[in-house]
Amino acid sequence: MKIQSQKDFLSGGMFTLVGAAFAIGATNYTVGTGARMGPGYFPLLLGIMLAIGGCIVMLTSLSREPKGDGDPVGRVAWKPLILVIGANLIFGVLLGGLPTLDLPAMGLMVAIYALVIVASIAGTRFSLKTSLILATILAIGSYLTFILGLSLQFQVWPTFISG
Repeated sequence: MKIQSQKDFLSGGMFTLVGAAFAIGATNYTVGTGARMGPGYFPLLLGIMLAIGGCIVMLTSLSREPKGDGDPVGRVAWKPLILVIGANLIFGVLLGGLPTLDLPAMGLMVAIYALVIVASIAGTRFSLKTSLILATILAIGSYLTFILGLSLQFQVWPTFISG
């Protein structure tokens, strides 16, 4: 057996490990049955499906007959990786605030705009106009879905605006 695509093999391995970790972690919760699902039911099934999918991707990257060196793994794209992870951290901090640093919660709308703008910088072409349009669509959709549709209780606007 020879690895034909290093990218597929390593990404399949990553999916398998993450799926197995989720499935194992879900066993700490009550799983329940299909008719009466507990809080661990969905993460368990999702983890199992992710692990199986990862195994399938790994197996399809293998071949019995060598056909060359395969598809090698390239360099790690550090800038997009750091910006996307940072955008998610910024979203969480702006949404909930940091009481230990006396940083108040800025609300859902500010957090969404910051998330979209920072994550958009990670791409190869950044357009502030396009980012603001996307952020506006996401903000409206999030408000309609989470605040009006699901009646979730969390801060939408910064305290200095909403009072």
